[in-house]
Amino acid sequence: MKKAKSLLALLVMVLLLGGLAYTSVYGLGSEKSGSLSSINLGLDLAGGVSITYEVGGDGTPSASDMADTIYKLQQRVDQYSTESQVYQEGSNRINIEIPGVTDANKILEELGQPGNLYFIAQTDSEGNENYSYSSGFEVDDEGNVKTDENGNMVMSGEFGYNLNKTIEELEENGSIVLKGEDVANAQAGYQNSGTANTQEVVVELEFTEEGKQKFADATKKAFANGESIGIYYDGRFISVPKVQAEITDGRAVITGEESFESAQNLASMIRIGGLKLQLTELRSNVVGAQLGSDAIHTSKIAAIVGFALIILFMIGVYWLLGVAASVALAFSVGLEVLLLSAFEITLTLPGIAGIILSVGMAVDANVLVFARIREEIAGGKDVKAAVKAGYGKALSAILDGNITTLIAAAILGLRGTGTVKGFASTLALGIVVSMFTALFVTRAITSILYGIGFQDKKWYGQAKELKIRDFTTKRIVAYGISLAIIVVGFVTMGINAGRGAGAFNYSLDFVGGTSTSVTFNENWTTEKLDSEIVPKIKELTGVDSVQIQTVKGTNEVIFKTVTLSVSQREAISSMLQNDYSVPEASIAAESISSTISKEMRSDATSAMIIALVLMLAYIWIRFRDIKFGAAAIVALAHDALIVIVCYALTRIQVGGTFIAAILTIIGYSINDTIVTFDRIRENQYNMSHKDDYASLVNKSVSQTVSRSLFTSITTFIMVLALFIFGVTDIRNFALPLMVGVVAGTYSSIFVASPLWMDLKTKFAKKK
Repeated sequence: MKKAKSLLALLVMVLLLGGLAYTSVYGLGSEKSGSLSSINLGLDLAGGVSITYEVGGDGTPSASDMADTIYKLQQRVDQYSTESQVYQEGSNRINIEIPGVTDANKILEELGQPGNLYFIAQTDSEGNENYSYSSGFEVDDEGNVKTDENGNMVMSGEFGYNLNKTIEELEENGSIVLKGEDVANAQAGYQNSGTANTQEVVVELEFTEEGKQKFADATKKAFANGESIGIYYDGRFISVPKVQAEITDGRAVITGEESFESAQNLASMIRIGGLKLQLTELRSNVVGAQLGSDAIHTSKIAAIVGFALIILFMIGVYWLLGVAASVALAFSVGLEVLLLSAFEITLTLPGIAGIILSVGMAVDANVLVFARIREEIAGGKDVKAAVKAGYGKALSAILDGNITTLIAAAILGLRGTGTVKGFASTLALGIVVSMFTALFVTRAITSILYGIGFQDKKWYGQAKELKIRDFTTKRIVAYGISLAIIVVGFVTMGINAGRGAGAFNYSLDFVGGTSTSVTFNENWTTEKLDSEIVPKIKELTGVDSVQIQTVKGTNEVIFKTVTLSVSQREAISSMLQNDYSVPEASIAAESISSTISKEMRSDATSAMIIALVLMLAYIWIRFRDIKFGAAAIVALAHDALIVIVCYALTRIQVGGTFIAAILTIIGYSINDTIVTFDRIRENQYNMSHKDDYASLVNKSVSQTVSRSLFTSITTFIMVLALFIFGVTDIRNFALPLMVGVVAGTYSSIFVASPLWMDLKTKFAKKK
């Protein structure tokens, strides 16, 4: 009977996995929702809409005004995709690139007119109405008002507040009490409604110092007369709140929103309308992928090869348990594809890094459980009892490792922008999915296999007799090796900076560059441009990287490089004219700013610091010893520095993926370190001598070293496949990740645990 039930469960599992695989590849319907083809891809993988705004008014805008406008626009367009890019072009233009969309007109309509927001008093100084409420009704062909089945008149939908005067007239008579530039910030939020202690949705406004006084004067007058102050944006009133009190502290809330989403939309419109600069659309078009279709094709090959090698490795090492883990891992990948599509998460290179990390953590969770199961079998338990005990004993390490990484992902998602936010989204999703599959799906498959007859211990293996190695006496040598590598890296940075080459080889993501727009006489594919034009540009200018964007429906191609000199620009122009008969008038070069602004770097840094502090606090609470947290943070810093040194020594371009690479290694390293710390904590209760920390660390690291190596090997295999099969940009991304995986494994074995011992011993002596 039990075997029949297990066979039925196996059949259900096969059908479920088959259905998931089919849905992941082919989708749920004609739209292919939930399939690989329905996932939103970023600018680097699929292209999107490009919009260029020009600053109105006389003179050149100041650098601070441009920076402030770019940052606020970045926050506004994040609603379409966290991977959107906003950067300066020339002296008075701002370019916005939004991935995963193809309707430029729709985006422009939704985005509205930046820098065109007014707060208008209901009456002017003479008491004349500035705007009035009006409504209209639907009429039939004979001019009669239509009624519904209940006899009620049918409104046409064209009703709301209408201006009685022009904006120019309102400015002259003083009815415009504030402008968008007086708004410092606008956010959706909640406040206590005062009724049964419930929360209501509001829009929270914060004004500048100058706007604070203007708003105080306006609300004093409006409150005395029982009037409203309308918020007018992009040719219409977006809100007409009644003033309920004189407001003098520069902060206000708008109530009456139907949902949090509508409040977010209103706050977003106020922010973009509150830009300091008046922007006018100059051009808009649809651009192609920056990396070309080859990037997606080779990434798929890399994923298939890497996944196949991981399955072979898992089965070869863990036998039947490896089969269960491989099936669960396939389930995890399929489920993640579905959820990426369902949550409309934009996938870019940094997003791929988040997925790689989550796959590594899924393998890690399985390896932790399997190691425990084999230990229990070696201790004399039967398979069923060993499986139950293995999951029970591995649970705390799995939870601690995943929760600490999830904390980092949550903070990066809330505080970060652009690339950082996209990375955090895929990482958080991957962690939840991988933890679910490791704890439940793998266990279910293992139970099914046991039920259909695989009950002999030979199918599961057992742990070999533990050989305790001495890691602590080698710690000084390990510290020295790490310090030497870091010092060599920083010396190299100094030498490169001293000779004018820069400490790092920054890409245009960080330092900006030159955008060369070329209209060819024929249509060129990205692949042909990559093989023919790009090598010539590199040879003429000496640059390492050229980013390509094709413009849909035209023969225009945009080449983006680091900043080019006049002679370099002329060399490119001559080559295009002589070799491809491109008229000089069809070639235009503009300087562009970095796509990762100072504010975005600041956001990423602050998010990382907050995440590290919270991770430290979590480790302190869970392990009841702040020394664990301190040692973990030092190990994270070690791994991040090693990756930074890799960029400095190899001169790989430091671009948008740099931040993602550092964050990936931090997430990977903390998980690796937590597992070892968890075993130290467990063994600490059974210490024969309470001050024999060297023996404790040696035993604990020896028990977990094989798990660290196996997890690192599987993650390394995945990244190595990307490095071998990927295009240049992907290889430049994969190399630092491989270095980071090795560094993370090294630090968890030779740095983190021995450092904890040093801290424990030192403070124990002081006590």
